[in-house]
Amino acid sequence: MTFPFTANSLVKDIVNELPKTSDVFKRNRIDFCCGGNIPLAQAVAQNELDIEALLEELKEVYDKYEKAEKDVEVWTESDSLIIMDHVIQNYHRVSEEELKNLSPYVTKVSRVHGGNHPELLKVYELFYEFKKELLEHMEKEESIVFPLIKQLEDGTVENREEAIRLIVELEKEHDHAGEILRQIRTVTADFALPLDACGTYRLVYARLEALEGLTFMHVHLENNILFPRYM
Repeated sequence: MTFPFTANSLVKDIVNELPKTSDVFKRNRIDFCCGGNIPLAQAVAQNELDIEALLEELKEVYDKYEKAEKDVEVWTESDSLIIMDHVIQNYHRVSEEELKNLSPYVTKVSRVHGGNHPELLKVYELFYEFKKELLEHMEKEESIVFPLIKQLEDGTVENREEAIRLIVELEKEHDHAGEILRQIRTVTADFALPLDACGTYRLVYARLEALEGLTFMHVHLENNILFPRYM
């Protein structure tokens, strides 16, 4: 798909279309919240930036998004080693980056708006529980489970029982992560925004929903394609 943004695109429209571009704007000190109703070219001029360089940064975010959104049916016939490498690069690394970048926004919104919207305090609590558990989960996959599966694949070990035990643990962790995401969706009423929601408030909900989708695809590749091969 053709890169959809140009110098004439409004900053707020870019963030609304692809919430993770907010990281690019924050890094370049462009106000995408209160000052987002201006063309990208104007924002660049105000901050004395290079429009081509900024568009290239935005394109990198867009390309990552497009890659993550591609249909995963192709993976059903793929080699397990290729699937694991794909999971690590396109789900573990991407999730780590997003959890890191989203954390300050979740904290800010809960602190600023939690008094009037107490559900945000619960979102804060659930998000940081999810972050801690997902990071630990991905570390276990990369340091223990994936290496064991690779050993099963190349025949250097035959401890399939241990692999099954660990896979069952991972699937339980997947279930718990899904339950936390379900609670976030419930407490936010399916990410429904109140009338007084500011740009950062909207950004947090959009990125939480995108993180939910990313996690579901991560779990799908493992639960439905990779892990059944060893159960």
